[in-house]
Amino acid sequence: MFSGTLKIDVLLGEVHSLKQKRALVKPVLADLNRRPGVGAAEVALQDLHRRAVIGVAVVAGTHHRVIELLDDCEGAVSWRPELEVLSVHRRVRSDEDD
Repeated sequence: MFSGTLKIDVLLGEVHSLKQKRALVKPVLADLNRRPGVGAAEVALQDLHRRAVIGVAVVAGTHHRVIELLDDCEGAVSWRPELEVLSVHRRVRSDEDD
């Protein structure tokens, strides 16, 4: 079994309130969470209205599949014009890594 995580730091466009931020981030999280084997949440900077950190976790049977899922999730966030990706941190682990 393999697991992978992404931490995606994004800058939001013309956002002037936390309510507007929620309106942009919520559909992104819903899109990511619809994918099999993927869980996503806003994991940091919840009190800032122009920044968000999206955390993604995936689980799969092979290393290759984890990489595919992480690439897909990163792409799903990167293509959105209302978000500017500032940084992405990726980690892949095996159950034998402990």
